Amino acid sequence: MRRRLAHGLALAFMVASLGAAQGPNISEATPAPNRSVPTTTQSRKQAGKQKPYQVGTASWYGQDFEGKPTASGEPYDMYDMTAAHLTLPLGSYVKVTNLHNGRSVVVRVNDRGPIVPGRIIDVSYGAAQALHFRAQGLQRVRLDLVQAPTTKQSFETVAMNRPPLVQLP
Repeated sequence: MRRRLAHGLALAFMVASLGAAQGPNISEATPAPNRSVPTTTQSRKQAGKQKPYQVGTASWYGQDFEGKPTASGEPYDMYDMTAAHLTLPLGSYVKVTNLHNGRSVVVRVNDRGPIVPGRIIDVSYGAAQALHFRAQGLQRVRLDLVQAPTTKQSFETVAMNRPPLVQLP
C-alpha cells in the first residue's frame, strides 16, 4: 500500500513539475495591460507625427518645357529639383514622398500647375527620377512643407544623370 501511495505521489509531482516548467500556450497568454499615461517615447513619437500638407497624384514634366519661362520667371531646367503647384507660394520648399516606394525628395516650387484635374503637383523630370516614378508618369505622393535652407546649402543632393555637355563621336 505504501508503494502505491509513493508511486501515486511521485507521478503527481512529475505531472505538476512538467506543467510548471512550461510557459503559457497561446490560449493562456494575455496581452500586457495598457498604460493609461503615455511614456515619454510614446509622447515624442506622437509629437513628431505631422499631418501631411496634401496627399494625391503627382505627375512630371520634362523636355517639352526645357528652357521655357516658369511662373517665377526663371527658365525651366528639367534636371533641377523643382515643381509646379497651384497654390503654394513660389519659392517654397516641399518634401515629396513617393507612397509606393518610400523615396522622398525636397523640391522648390517655381511654377504653377498642374493643369490636369485630380493631380496635386507636377515635379521636374529630375525629381521624378529621384522618386523612381519617371517610367510610370503618375504616382501617389505625400507633400510636406519644409523650411527654406538658411545657408547656401541646397536640398538638391541627389546625383542626377545629366546628358553630357560634349557629345563624343
